[in-house]
Amino acid sequence: MAHIPTSRGGTPWKASVLTLFPEMFPGPLGVSLVGQALKAGLWALDLHQIRDFGIGRHRAVDDTPAGGGAGMVMRADVLAAAIDHAREADDLPLLYMSPRGAPLTQARARALSEGPGVMILAGRFEGVDERLIAARGVTEVSIGDYVLSGGELAAMVLIDACVRLIPGVLGAEESLAQESFEDELLEYPQYTKPRTWEGLSTPEVLMSGDHQKIAAWRRAEAERLTRERRPDLWAAREKQR
Repeated sequence: MAHIPTSRGGTPWKASVLTLFPEMFPGPLGVSLVGQALKAGLWALDLHQIRDFGIGRHRAVDDTPAGGGAGMVMRADVLAAAIDHAREADDLPLLYMSPRGAPLTQARARALSEGPGVMILAGRFEGVDERLIAARGVTEVSIGDYVLSGGELAAMVLIDACVRLIPGVLGAEESLAQESFEDELLEYPQYTKPRTWEGLSTPEVLMSGDHQKIAAWRRAEAERLTRERRPDLWAAREKQR
């Protein structure tokens, strides 16, 4: 197990990742504000090499699919041993990054960020033995309707979405409250200097100094963009009203 230490006392939010490629981490999680928060001890990252629990001299972690077919399937006994070992240190919600899982939403990221952390199984090959999911109470989570080479990048997406919500990581609570999906709406358009660029101007209302009008304009734009670009979100929002 590789451990990236923290410098703060207490128990920070933790991401515990089971993977065949621990060298991929922290990757993008080690830079910018999330990376600074890792160094500051606002969150912690533990890595568990699945192959350490492999079978035989070659540390096999997979085998051919029952019933035939292409590819290989990660073994339940190997993964269970890795999970059980990781759980000796941390009893965290166990997630498996999978295209067939429930979608990762902003609401789910916020709920996870408010807990002690997550344990994430990053799969490879054709997936994992279904018995492992049932036997270890694994929750499948998807970051989108597409397939990646492995679960590591998806795990990083989930971790980033959670960590940035931890108090003190971004340092701008008001900014977080105004982001896309926080009110089930896409974020309104943003502008900055110069006021006019290539013949395009910042909307006059944003330069008016009238905070009530600015708030109304932003709300209207957020609703417009959501209706146009994410009718599914708009329809779900309307049902709840």
